[in-house]
Amino acid sequence: MTDLLLKNPERALTAKQFQQLSDVPPELEWFANISSEKTRKAYQNDIRDFAQFVGISQPAEFRIVTRSHVIAWRKTIEEKKFSDATIRRKLSALSSLFEYLCEKNAVTHNPVKGVKRPMANNNEGKTPALSNDQARQLLEAPPEDTIKGQRDRAILAALLYHGLRRQELCNLRVKDYQRRSGVMMFHVHGKRKKERFVPVEPKTQRLIAEYLETAGHSADLEGALFRPVKNNSTGDLTKPLNPRSVYRDVVMRYAKQVGITLDTHGFCVHSLRATAATNALDHKADIAKVQEWLGHANVSTTRLYDKRHSRPEDSPSFKVEY
Repeated sequence: MTDLLLKNPERALTAKQFQQLSDVPPELEWFANISSEKTRKAYQNDIRDFAQFVGISQPAEFRIVTRSHVIAWRKTIEEKKFSDATIRRKLSALSSLFEYLCEKNAVTHNPVKGVKRPMANNNEGKTPALSNDQARQLLEAPPEDTIKGQRDRAILAALLYHGLRRQELCNLRVKDYQRRSGVMMFHVHGKRKKERFVPVEPKTQRLIAEYLETAGHSADLEGALFRPVKNNSTGDLTKPLNPRSVYRDVVMRYAKQVGITLDTHGFCVHSLRATAATNALDHKADIAKVQEWLGHANVSTTRLYDKRHSRPEDSPSFKVEY
């Protein structure tokens, strides 16, 4: 091994860089290993909040944190009237950090374990799903005779029939819409870099074909599947759609147009995912298959969309007679 190293003097790192990387504390390694930018930013803010509360100024000082510190912090954030979900996330962020430190033998235990967290509502998801009639109205809202209308119809169908997250939809490239075993599928790149193949139902196939024929980029396999139809800043129409644009210019625009936002409070892009999952389960789809279809890591998340045992029409409210 020594001879091999001596015969290969080329190195990508200088001696100084090698030493600097050797000195990186595991606390910073943990941040670097969080692949999701959104999660990393949220966790960074949570950990910074905790560090400021207990007076930590150096990463190594996390190693002397006790459960009492965590309980005191939890009491403080409860007094600030944060939502239960936010408090759970903050404690989860801190727990995730200490789990990593335990793996690296930097600490002997996780001080967050045993600290009570607000109960999660595991029986009912808070994101409202649409009725079948509302979903149909939304799908038919975009015009059929414009490129934007054709694109938006295809986008809404992809969301409502396949339960995609909007970031997953924006990440789709032309080559990710492909035929496998004789079936057209979306090759979806999900959270935590997990990949899954989602069969595309016939109506969505027709809408995508119409959009691609009009847009003319079906041969650009590496390019974005869904693209802007105008770009006032740079003029570049080859880049992927921005998730904010999907929310503002597609989903919310047509939802307001057909009146969905007036009586469905809390409606958002995720409502289309909730609608797809709820509808699939209502029509006897296997919950394990729905979990895989949605890309959920845990089936308990999928159960939030399962309304089969709490359908409004079965409520005793409709059994009362006077």
